[in-house]
Order: sequence, then C-alpha cells, then structure tokens
Amino acid sequence: MTPNPPGPPSNDSRSVTAAPGDVSENPEQQTAPAKHLAHTWEEARKAAFDIATPIPPGRVPLGQALGRVLAEDITALHDMPHYASSAMDGWAVNGSGPWIVADAGLRLAPHQASPIVTGGLIPPGAKAVLRSESAVLGTDDDGLPLLMTGGAARPGEPGNGQHIRKAGEEAAAGEVLVKAGVTLNPAHLAVAALAGHDDLLVQGKPVVKLLLTGSEVVAHGLPVPGQVRDTFGPQLAAVVEMLGGINGGQERIGDSYAEWLDGLADLPPEVPDPSALPADVVITTGGTGVSDTDHLRRAVAELGGRLVIDGIAMRPGHPAVLAELPDGRFVLGLPGNPLAAMMALSTVGEPLLAALGHGTMPPVQEVPCGTTIEPEPGRTRLMPFRLLYGMASPAKHTGPGMMRGLASAHGVMVVPPHGVQLGEPVPAFALPWGPPVPAPAQPGTKPKGRPAAKPATRAAGKDAAKPAGPVDWSALLG
Repeated sequence: MTPNPPGPPSNDSRSVTAAPGDVSENPEQQTAPAKHLAHTWEEARKAAFDIATPIPPGRVPLGQALGRVLAEDITALHDMPHYASSAMDGWAVNGSGPWIVADAGLRLAPHQASPIVTGGLIPPGAKAVLRSESAVLGTDDDGLPLLMTGGAARPGEPGNGQHIRKAGEEAAAGEVLVKAGVTLNPAHLAVAALAGHDDLLVQGKPVVKLLLTGSEVVAHGLPVPGQVRDTFGPQLAAVVEMLGGINGGQERIGDSYAEWLDGLADLPPEVPDPSALPADVVITTGGTGVSDTDHLRRAVAELGGRLVIDGIAMRPGHPAVLAELPDGRFVLGLPGNPLAAMMALSTVGEPLLAALGHGTMPPVQEVPCGTTIEPEPGRTRLMPFRLLYGMASPAKHTGPGMMRGLASAHGVMVVPPHGVQLGEPVPAFALPWGPPVPAPAQPGTKPKGRPAAKPATRAAGKDAAKPAGPVDWSALLG
C-alpha cells in the first residue's frame, strides 16, 4: 500500500490528525504514528451541530421560494387591486337606464354604457356594472343602439357600485400581508406576486454539492463482476432536500487523487452557470478508508482544511469524516457502502444541515426494543427497525452494503455498546422520508396493537400461566 503523504503544516491546533497510513517526515514519529480517538455517536452528532453557524438570510426569486422560511414581512407595494375593475362580463354604466351605448374605454356621461369584461378597467364616469345576462340590446326611436335591463335582471339592478372591484379592496399599499417566520406555500407566493414582489427575503438554507466517486460504479444496466450499480445518484440529492438542504448539483469522479483534489477545490467552470449557487457543504461518497484509493483526508489537508470528525465508534458508518475548509465549506465524507453512508448521513449530515438551516438538533425518541441485542463493547450500533405490536425489532437485510432492510424500516435504533434487553427502552430516530418515531405510552394509557388479555376465569385455576413480560416478536419479521 502506498502511504499518503502528509498535508502542509498548520498553525491551527485543530489541524488534520494523521490518519492510518499517513507517514510523518520525522523518523521518530514514524515509529509511533499519531492516532485519533473516534467520536462516540452522541459526540459526533453534537460536534456536527455545534460547528455550524446558521446561514444568513438571502433573497430568492418567487419561483425558488416555495417551502422556504420567510425572513421579513411581505407588504403590499401598491393597492391591491391597484385599479378599479369589473367583477363581471357585461356593461359599465353611468346612472339609470336605458343607456346609450358608447365606445369602450371612453368617459361615460350620464345614461351612457360601454362593454367591459371581467377584470377590465372601470372607465371614468362609470358607477356600476350590468351583467351580460341582465342586459338587453335594443334601439331607440332613431334606430340607435340602446341598452336596457332585462333577461335575468333583478329589481333595482345594477345598484351603485355593484360588480365593481374597488382599488385597494384587498389591501392598501404598505399593509402587511404575510408575517415573517412562516413557511411559504403556493398561496403565499401568489399573494407576494399580487403585491408586486419579484423576490423574497428568506431564511438561509445550505447548498449541498454531491461528489460521487468510484471508477467501478455504473449508472445503468446490470453490472458485471467487479462493477457495482450507483445507489447514491438516484437517492442522495432527494435525501439532502428532505434534510433541509438545497441540491447544488452532483459531479462524478474516478479514484485518482487529482480528481479528488479538483472536485474538492471547487474550481470555477470554463463556462460559468449563472444559476449555480456556491456550495456550503460538499458530500462525498467513498474515499474515507485507508487504501491507496482513499484520498479524502489527504485532499482536505492539501487544501488547508481540518478534520472535525475522523471516524465514529458506530456500526455501520464508522469511517465517516467531517472536515472544514478555509473558505468555510464543510466536507462530509460518507463511506462507500450504501447503508453505512445513510447511517453516517443521519448521524453527521442531518445535524449539520439542521444547524446551517436555523434548525434544532434532530430529535431522538425512545422505543421499547422487541428483542434482546447482545453487547458490543466500545461501539454503538445503528439498526433499522420495524414496529411490531408497538415494539421495535431489527429489520433483516441490513448489512453495510444492503438497502433492502432500510427501504422497509420504520426508523433506526441506536443500540448502546452494552446492548439492550427485550422490552427495554432504546433510543431511536426517524428516517427522513418516514413518520416520526412514536412516543412511548404514558402511564395509565392502554397500549395500542394487541387487544388486552381477558381476565382468567375461575375454571383456569390459580396456577394458570401468566405472561412473564414482553414477547419477542422479531421472528415474525420476514
């Protein structure tokens, strides 16, 4: 194995820690290579959340504001509507009828009328609108056109101001229409457009660029031995958006160090894309191990960055890496195995994106464990689970390179190193695409799921079998 050369020296006491395989230029240090202690699962989450500063507000076009949190009130830039208009197809009229027909758009003298459509500008002098179905066209004694009420007209129609939408009827200029702090929905955007806005000031959200690696990865068809299908391309951008990030595009590279360095350096393209946003976070896949094709740590060091997290005492997802570059970007290195990557993304990426996006630490909820899980000292285990009769049982098909178990899971258990007993509460978190983890039943409430057992009859005798505790239902999971 070819050792990775060390990165440039740094005056920052938090600079990159030597990774396994790194060799120091000092012969004495070569005999005693530097080691790092992997973060615990709880420490990794906290470190990822605490390192980030919320992104300041910025203006975005209306078309990009859906789902964003409004950072300042939306006010009317003009009266809404800003002119008096007709609420009906028909005739703008001045005074009582019958009316002499005039050309559209001209000032109306008393007893004159002109045709108008819904939304049309009320002409000067008009006092009301007569609906088409309430109007009858005739002629006067001289054969000139004459408008009269008739048809479906009601007595006294049209009354003064009838069927006219007055200027400022919905809002006056300067009036607050939507308060800051709301999550913008389509109706909010329509109100903003009516109020005259082209863009809105919204709370900051992190832009995430994906750097997908691996020369053995194929995006289409059946892979041959030695190749693997791309599992990150179809899902990772969508998961990032579920976690509160903005998809900043993706790039696929091979396994060479030069490709890694260029991908992380964020060099400007030869033909700039005016719609492209600068990345706040770069998420990489693979390259976090210690082989001669794993270049993440070396590239971060050469770019002057530092490691915030270098390994987590958990399984799967142990070789996750979080780094910070001098330009303020964060680099989240996910393991190459898909389930391990998703567990690392949930552990590190979710708190990081939440903090950057003005959110709170993602919640962890306790659930009763549906089976006994043996200890594994020094390592937290993340186990996708399925709920069965209100208890969380480990899903099947959850090897680091598998996705089948996660696809059918209801959440993920955080099994501590000392293991869990049957029925014991265990921490758990929800999946980005799934419902919240159900809260434990409060004392005195009836559990949902299986019906309560009926009291034993006298015929059953005093020695009738009684439930000894929770039942392990995990074997029922297919």
